[in-house]
Amino acid sequence: MSISPRPPIPSFLPDNAPFTPEQRAWLNGLLAGVFGLEGGATPLSKQDVAELLPGLLDVPAAEDDAAPWHDPAMPIGERMKLAEGRPLPRRLMAAMAQQDCGQCGYNCKDYADALFGKKEKRLNLCVPGGKETARILKQLCEELEVGAGKREPAPAEPAPLATPGRSRDNPTIATFLSRRRLNKEGSNKETWHVEFDLAGSGVDYEVGDSFGVFPANDPAVADAVIKALVAPADFPVAGRTLRQVLIEDVSLSPAPDMLFQLISYIAGGERRQKAKALAEGRDPEGDAATLDVLAALEKFPGIRPDPEAFIESLDPLQPRVYSISSSLKANPGRVSLTVDSVRYEIKGRTRLGVASTFLGGRIKSSDKIKVYVQKAQHFALPKDSRKPIIMIGPGTGIAPFRAFLQERIATKAPGPNWLYFGHQRSDYDFFYEDELKAMRAAGHLTRLTLAWSRDSEEKIYVHHRMRDDGCDLWAWIERGAHVYVCGDALRMAKDVERALIDIVAAHGKRSPEDAARFVADLKKNDRYQTDVY
Repeated sequence: MSISPRPPIPSFLPDNAPFTPEQRAWLNGLLAGVFGLEGGATPLSKQDVAELLPGLLDVPAAEDDAAPWHDPAMPIGERMKLAEGRPLPRRLMAAMAQQDCGQCGYNCKDYADALFGKKEKRLNLCVPGGKETARILKQLCEELEVGAGKREPAPAEPAPLATPGRSRDNPTIATFLSRRRLNKEGSNKETWHVEFDLAGSGVDYEVGDSFGVFPANDPAVADAVIKALVAPADFPVAGRTLRQVLIEDVSLSPAPDMLFQLISYIAGGERRQKAKALAEGRDPEGDAATLDVLAALEKFPGIRPDPEAFIESLDPLQPRVYSISSSLKANPGRVSLTVDSVRYEIKGRTRLGVASTFLGGRIKSSDKIKVYVQKAQHFALPKDSRKPIIMIGPGTGIAPFRAFLQERIATKAPGPNWLYFGHQRSDYDFFYEDELKAMRAAGHLTRLTLAWSRDSEEKIYVHHRMRDDGCDLWAWIERGAHVYVCGDALRMAKDVERALIDIVAAHGKRSPEDAARFVADLKKNDRYQTDVY
């Protein structure tokens, strides 16, 4: 008796569905069995699959970890283009700012996964991504709700509360001690060394970690907002005064979409259409990027929103995270930060970086503030203290490397240390000059290479100095050196990586493609680590 061969199981999964061949075969068999697709039955369409098993095609597989958009210098439009066709969790990730800065309490991938799994509902936690990220996350999460169909989602188990001081959601209290300016008079910048006392806070930290600070808004800006609202400063809002809430609880920059939506309900005619356009992310007058809450109120003079509705339309004030610039072994019970105060002019009004000017001016000695430690995920000294380290940190990027050096000295690490530091002018902007020169003289800092961009007609940056030192840099890397970069993600970090690839190609006798693969391998093996912002 001959046995007819079993007909092949039809495929119901899109070609880009994130499954291995084994997973694909098993799932197709499952679908065929569950829905009786045998004996000439009409196969289900992929749309049927999506409706009958909602969410199936958005499940990430183990091999889908590649994230080509994970580049903080890449514009968000390009990132979303790269993520087209990927599972929803990956598209959520692509919408993040790609800095893995920890301000949201996650890294970019984990924040995306938490949103997809409905363990996190807040869409505005990505501070560096701003409104663009929040808008795209909203759209994608609406897609997630549609994909869920009529399923009743399983109730999410509440996440265990972290130890106080280990999470933005459960901060602790630290005492502000002092600040001193790192630039000399005449500098174009204003940079501060800031110290906190951790006594009684219950937290410690490792070098490479970051420190989260809950700032307060400038009272003068809050008062200007109150004046624009034509509301009493002591108007009660949730048991507190309007002024207190504006200073301590809500973000005053940028103006959120919800505020423009509220304005559209109040305004009429052409102003209503303008507010609706801004609420939808459009830019009818070419100034949307410059609108903070005060500017938004001034753009629509005469509106009188109810103060409580106005507060509800604003985003919560988010903490800011800074690289730690001290070692606990060298400074027991203390933590220090290196902070640029941000100030800039728009239409004759000085705008302030909320946390940077809070730390650089408004907070006073002995003040208590909410803080937490954000653990580093891939930014740490090598486990083998004999390994050489190369640290590239211009400007405030020097912060974690001051901590690294203090740690290596305190632990008597025998490995050599090479620091690249740069800024505008050597006479005014040489941060921690005395400390670094003392480390150099004592032999703790094996090499110190400096780059100044305003000391001559030719602008010299750290990546130029790296190219000058290419032969020696390659020799250190051949000896097993770990390379660290901290600072600006959009320009400096890219320039440094390009310089390193060129150095590997020239001095390692490799093709450009092989050199790029070599640097990629350094990253995979944690020998090239970045802390960028």
